[in-house]
Amino acid sequence: MDAAETAPPPVSLRASQPAAKAVSTPRKSRKARTFWLKQLHTWHWISAAVSLTAMLLFAITGITLNHAASIAAEPVVTQSSGKLPMAMVERLPRANDGHDPLPPAVAQAIAGTIPLDPSGFAADWSDEGEVYVAMPGPGRDAWVSIDRTSGAISAERTERGWVSYLNDLHKGRNTGSAWFWFIDVFAGACLVFTVTGLILLQLHARHRPSTWPLVGLSLAIPLVIALFFIH
Repeated sequence: MDAAETAPPPVSLRASQPAAKAVSTPRKSRKARTFWLKQLHTWHWISAAVSLTAMLLFAITGITLNHAASIAAEPVVTQSSGKLPMAMVERLPRANDGHDPLPPAVAQAIAGTIPLDPSGFAADWSDEGEVYVAMPGPGRDAWVSIDRTSGAISAERTERGWVSYLNDLHKGRNTGSAWFWFIDVFAGACLVFTVTGLILLQLHARHRPSTWPLVGLSLAIPLVIALFFIH
C-alpha cells in the first residue's frame, strides 16, 4: 500500500484552538475562585479577631440589659464637702450665660479638696451665685456644687456597680468620644465579618443544603417576633 494513502490526515491548527480555549477558561475560573476564597477567608478571620472581645462584651451585656430588673444592684452614695480658698473664688466669673467649664486652676483646687475632678465638664452658672457641675459616667453619677460667695463645695458620687458600668458601655451612655469612635470601628468590623461570612456561605452552599434554610430562619424569627409579638 502506498505510504501516502496510509498517512493520517494533517491536523488543522484552527480546529485545535477552540479546545485550547475551553481548557484555559475553566482554569482561569478556578484561579479566580481560589483568589477570592483566600481574600474572603482572610478578611473574615481578621474582622473576627478584631471584633471578638467587643462582640463577647456586647453579647454578655445584651443578656444583662435584658434582665436588668432581675439583677439587683445597691447604689453606693458618697457625699463630700470642702471649701475653696478665696483666691480661687475670685477667679470664678461673676456672670456666665453658657455652660463653660470651670477655670482649670479652680477645677484643680476642687480636685485637691474633694475626691472628684470637675475639669472639662460643662457647668451651669445660676443667677443665685451657685455653680453646678454634673459629671455623669458609665455606671455612676456625680455632681459638684460651688457657692460663688463663700466658696463652699458640696459634692455627691453614686456608684451603681460593675454590671451597670458594662451596661452603660453597651449603650454608649456617658462614655466620651473615644468609646464613641470605638463603637463605630467595632460596628464596621462586625459588618465586614458578617458580609464576608454571607459570601462564604453562598460559595459553600452547594455542598451544605441546610445553609439557606438556616439563613432564612435568622431573618424570619426576629421578623415574626417583631410583627406579631411586639405591641
